[in-house]
Amino acid sequence: MTVQLAFRKADENDTAALADLYDGAARWMLERGIDQWKPGDKGEPHFRRLITSGDEEVWLAHDGDEVAGAYEVWWDDEPAWGPQPPVAGYVHRLMVRRGVRPGTGRAMLARAERRIAEAGRAVCRLDCVSTNPRLRTYYEEAGYTLVGELAGKVAADGSTYGVLLLEKPLG
Repeated sequence: MTVQLAFRKADENDTAALADLYDGAARWMLERGIDQWKPGDKGEPHFRRLITSGDEEVWLAHDGDEVAGAYEVWWDDEPAWGPQPPVAGYVHRLMVRRGVRPGTGRAMLARAERRIAEAGRAVCRLDCVSTNPRLRTYYEEAGYTLVGELAGKVAADGSTYGVLLLEKPLG
């Protein structure tokens, strides 16, 4: 069964919903012993900054009248990938509301890939924490290939953590 979602760019009126999605995903991770996101780390100011910057995009996915999830598309990601030619788009914070239909996350990822291709970029890149093998498998099953690892990515609070760098050619 294919999940049919409607997508739109988020605006400043969506920041509370985006922060709630993030916190819900972070709580779900913590409940399962996954040390990745922390509730409160990405609040309304984070999403407002991205929405108003014009440098990144935040997208909402709707299933009927309900927000099913969201994701960010960046056009560069030097903290993880270093300086790169403009051949890729970078997906961040793929967030799925708990209780949505199976396949929603994969449908959102596919839409992010189409957006990147529409912008004339040939590659979709993302990173995930190296301590989450389940997430790595999820992305590999979606066609991503591990191309590197960054042992010391710096978090907003100054701490460091390891990430796996994955990419997928878009065709």
